[in-house]
Amino acid sequence: MPIIAPSILTANFLRLGEEIEMVNDSEADMIHLDIMDGHFVPNISFGFPIIRRIKSVARKPLDVHLMIADPDRYIDEFKEAGADNLTVHFETCPHLHRTVQRISDLGMTPSVVINPHTPVAFLEEILPYLHMVLVMSVNPGFGGQEFIPGTFDKIRKLKKMIEKEKLYTLIEVDGGVNLDNIKPLIDAGTDVFVIGSSIFSADDPAMTIRKFKNA
Repeated sequence: MPIIAPSILTANFLRLGEEIEMVNDSEADMIHLDIMDGHFVPNISFGFPIIRRIKSVARKPLDVHLMIADPDRYIDEFKEAGADNLTVHFETCPHLHRTVQRISDLGMTPSVVINPHTPVAFLEEILPYLHMVLVMSVNPGFGGQEFIPGTFDKIRKLKKMIEKEKLYTLIEVDGGVNLDNIKPLIDAGTDVFVIGSSIFSADDPAMTIRKFKNA
């Protein structure tokens, strides 16, 4: 079954506690947090105080995606705030192996994300050290964007790389996932799905999560 990670970025922040409880009680597997600093992407989301509050009520692991410049400066703080899986952008880490090792040393699972323009071949050397690779299927920074069709080929190439090396690395997709494209994405090799507006804009978010889970 697919692993579902609702993205809190599209939740109603005036009712954030209720939204987290809905995810807690649903069939979702993780809670996805998009952290943006206004530098690496042209948007700002939220920081450590909100993460700590979410962690205090969450009963699902926190899947934290850092869309920030120089993430190495804050790895320890994200651990202290409650991140369970920490995902850094390939494009922001000049010493990626060192970054991934630090994440692992702190007891978090390390993941790497690539933008739509970044080839999966660039991950060949780091792949054995990763819990998960997040493939962006939209340009990072804003929710509600349309899915980029070329993502399917990237996922297939990445899946072949993982199978060739006999690894257990998961493939995660973020951006434009809906009930129409989730099955083809599963067939292409995707394991984990970050889903925002399709869940939190639904009349019955918990039922929508169930539909994604049973796709």
